[in-house]
Amino acid sequence: MVRLKDMTKAESRTRKFGAVAAALASVAGTVFAAAPATAADYPTSAFSIEVGASYYKGTVTWYNRAVGVDGAFKAVGERRIYAQAWAGRTWLDWNSSSTWVDRSGPASLLLDADVAGGATRVQVWMTSGDPYDGLEYFTCYRSKSVCSGPYVGKPPVTPLDPVD
Repeated sequence: MVRLKDMTKAESRTRKFGAVAAALASVAGTVFAAAPATAADYPTSAFSIEVGASYYKGTVTWYNRAVGVDGAFKAVGERRIYAQAWAGRTWLDWNSSSTWVDRSGPASLLLDADVAGGATRVQVWMTSGDPYDGLEYFTCYRSKSVCSGPYVGKPPVTPLDPVD
């Protein structure tokens, strides 16, 4: 074994440089090999709900087993936003904001879509202070990464509808 006191200064610097280079290469290899997926790696669909001076403008992000609905929300008077996810004809999940009154800011809704292939369609809508008073909605489709709308009212089937 070589003792540090038996090494020349040049040998010592070479050894230190080699250790630092090996450590940096190891870290860089780990970072590049295991780069996590980001929201930019998933398809998105854009929507824009506008009712008077109120709006909710944003995107639906289609993750593998979840859906993110993110946007800028401005409520003039009482407003609330909702979103629900479907896989074909199977209803998966829904979420809503609280009721906002004369305020604005970012608003995000996360929906569970824990089925093979994830959600195929998402509906996003705005209501007044009354959750049954749908003002406007969009339907967004994963297969085409587009949203259709706006349509007046709320989607034909929502989690708030009474069961017959």
